[in-house]
Amino acid sequence: MTIRKVYLIQPGRDGAKFGKATMAPYTLMRLASLAPDDVAVEIIDEDLRSVPFEEMGANDLVGITAKTLQVDRARWITERAQARGAKVVIGGTHATLAPDEVASWADSIAVGEAYRTWPQMIADFDRGELKPRYVDEEWTNLDHLPVLSERVLAQVDENRNYWTPYMEITRGCPRNCTFCTAIRVSGRVMRYRPVDQVVAEIERRRIKRFFLTDDNFGLAFRLNPDYIEKLFKELRKLPLAGWTAQAEQLVADHPDLLKLAREAHLDKLFIGFESANPDNRSELGGKAKGNIVRYRQVIDRIHAAGIGVVGLFVFGFDGDPPDIFQSTYDFIRRSELDGVSITILTPYVGTPQRATWIAENRLIPNVPWSLYDTNHVTYYPAQMSPEQLARGYDWLARKLYGWPNIAASGLRNLLRQPVRDWPRKAFASFSTNYGYRLECSHRDWVPTADGVGQAVPGNTRKGVVSVMQPS
Repeated sequence: MTIRKVYLIQPGRDGAKFGKATMAPYTLMRLASLAPDDVAVEIIDEDLRSVPFEEMGANDLVGITAKTLQVDRARWITERAQARGAKVVIGGTHATLAPDEVASWADSIAVGEAYRTWPQMIADFDRGELKPRYVDEEWTNLDHLPVLSERVLAQVDENRNYWTPYMEITRGCPRNCTFCTAIRVSGRVMRYRPVDQVVAEIERRRIKRFFLTDDNFGLAFRLNPDYIEKLFKELRKLPLAGWTAQAEQLVADHPDLLKLAREAHLDKLFIGFESANPDNRSELGGKAKGNIVRYRQVIDRIHAAGIGVVGLFVFGFDGDPPDIFQSTYDFIRRSELDGVSITILTPYVGTPQRATWIAENRLIPNVPWSLYDTNHVTYYPAQMSPEQLARGYDWLARKLYGWPNIAASGLRNLLRQPVRDWPRKAFASFSTNYGYRLECSHRDWVPTADGVGQAVPGNTRKGVVSVMQPS
């Protein structure tokens, strides 16, 4: 067999907004850059265009990356590509955490980061010897990440097609939150890209803003402050409009690094407060304790450095009573946060949280993976019904993501910036809560046969998957 073409597909979910998509195919860009120069490669983001099944044939290799919420769609794509004779490899978070399930319908699966195994898959397919499973259990040294090729950059054209390009600087997180997949996918040891490599990539991609995909970038403030200082001093030399990163509260204890971060054009830190309930501290892996006084201190210190704060909160822990939504809203209203993310605790495969709830028979049965999106209730909470959790989430979403609050928080963030910076900071000031407004609209969705789902206006059971009681 001689390989004709490689198709790399990112399953769609949200479509384009004003002509641009939100989730750049960053992983696929790197994998595409590993393909031999003489092999044709096409990256397809379903949020921008349809998969050209009619072009596929027996000499084509299809690679699909999928998170859990995308894996139903990935299976739908797989079946249609296979019907045309193509072979399909599935990789990504879900295939890594639930390999046996995915292997039951894919031609091959990629477990792990795949930077070592992906070139082997291409070579094996070209020889007609594609194996059913490729496992990369050794964490990739970030010193040697493949450089994004010019043909890939030209094809994706991320500055034209995406609102905010993605970027990666570190991987891994030593924390062990019971509900998080990060350490099971990226490891518990933080890995760092060489600073000169990061700068070179930003310049080659010609990006002016980016969202950092790192699981817990802020933890490096404590673990490797010299690296962070060097990074910020180099980034401040670049003509960036702004960038954002995920962090935890300890960044507030490093005022010198926060000052450098602001000089390096950092707009906002997404801080995992997780819960305003101290009864949940055992599930939060040491990064949050539900301490409202500490939360207030963290916000004030980061604001003092001229950086915005987006608070991340999760609902549905076993310690959460029905009034957790009101108490959290009361805190948010007084906090002057520049943005807020609210999610429903979701028992992803491979996490201690899921294992516990399986043992306790608390998972709602027959829930499609497409609803494992942190917007739907997929289990039986300890202190409230699934309906109460869904209604509380919906109530808080209306409070936080209504147009008046989006305008007020965005203006508050903009006013913290020097007037000369307003033109380049306006987008970042208002985009975060608008993005979360769009994400929370998925609470109206119901699953469909193609694995995507559709909105049902006036849905009276928003976010509730089932009312069946555990037997």
